Amino acid sequence: MSEPVNWARRVLNEAPADLLLDRISSILTTSYRAERVELLQVDYRLSVLLPLGEGDPVSGPGHPAWRCFDHQTPIVADADVYLPVSMRGERRGVLRVGPVPDDEAVIGELAEIATALAHEIEAVTAGTDVYRAARRTRRLTLAAEMQWEMLPGRSRVRPSFSLAGQLEPAYAVRGDSFDWSDDGDRVWLATINGMGEGVAASMLTALATHALRNARRAGLSLADQAALADQAVYDLHRGGQHISALLLELDLRSGMMTAVDAGSPRLMLLRDGDVRELPLEAQFPLGMFEATDYREQQFALHRNDRLFVVSDGVIDATGQDVRYGETALERFLRRTGPMEPLEAVRSLLGDLRAFVAGDLVDDAVVVCLDWTGPQP
Repeated sequence: MSEPVNWARRVLNEAPADLLLDRISSILTTSYRAERVELLQVDYRLSVLLPLGEGDPVSGPGHPAWRCFDHQTPIVADADVYLPVSMRGERRGVLRVGPVPDDEAVIGELAEIATALAHEIEAVTAGTDVYRAARRTRRLTLAAEMQWEMLPGRSRVRPSFSLAGQLEPAYAVRGDSFDWSDDGDRVWLATINGMGEGVAASMLTALATHALRNARRAGLSLADQAALADQAVYDLHRGGQHISALLLELDLRSGMMTAVDAGSPRLMLLRDGDVRELPLEAQFPLGMFEATDYREQQFALHRNDRLFVVSDGVIDATGQDVRYGETALERFLRRTGPMEPLEAVRSLLGDLRAFVAGDLVDDAVVVCLDWTGPQP
């Protein structure tokens, strides 16, 4: 690793939370004679790249900043280089640096610095609002603020799997959500199709999410995770409120998927260009009745299978009195084969917004999971 990269890492590690970009700009000016350094963060809707500080938003899909974000590779354009600001698959945005010499070694060093910046932004975000506030094109509703704060991220990449999810309407989502975790051998995914309105819907989803996490972290089976969350919701609402969820656990070595369908969103499989809905054993939503006994079912994935979990808000979205429906969904999912999971999720929701000619009225959640097969 070069000395400027090491220096950048040390400076970032010691910098005040709100001055990461200032400190990294000084290093790039000194070591690489940069005259322009700009951080563009992707907004909550995944539709615009917003500058931290002064500057113009970038929304055009053909812009080099968007090509860098989508393909996760440095892009050189007009003497500037655009670098992915990402860590472990979580895409935060793009770092623009210019002018930059046409030197692959220099661009490689700058890419390492951009990755280090992503790690530091992740580390400091819990203690400052600087980066969260700059990612918004408008104010989030209180319910949406609560939902976004619960998410584990929007994308995740490891050698054996790739994962991405998104909530809509991004600035006003109420009860839909997702959660995931992995330990190198397994990945757990919970997708929640919430009920209710406003803050009450977010509070119900928060209760179910934290109950599921509590059970998962205690090492309980998937069925017992559902039972614990079911009891937590029932104890508080006595059946007056309940929540639909799909719980998945994937063995990353064998490709065996375990599922518990608690009144869940739909589970769609894309395999060799063909799309079909996987049959799940429908069980009661979490909290509908006291002491529900949940059952697990299993099915085997093939290498390079892709799974989509979609909530009713996708299928039932309506534009000009026409429902989006299963046929349009399957047709679009087929087209996502060459895309990375985050791009697939973003493209599907973009198609949905175009269909309804604006923001969605009802909540929608889409999660995409690729299993690339066991790794040596």
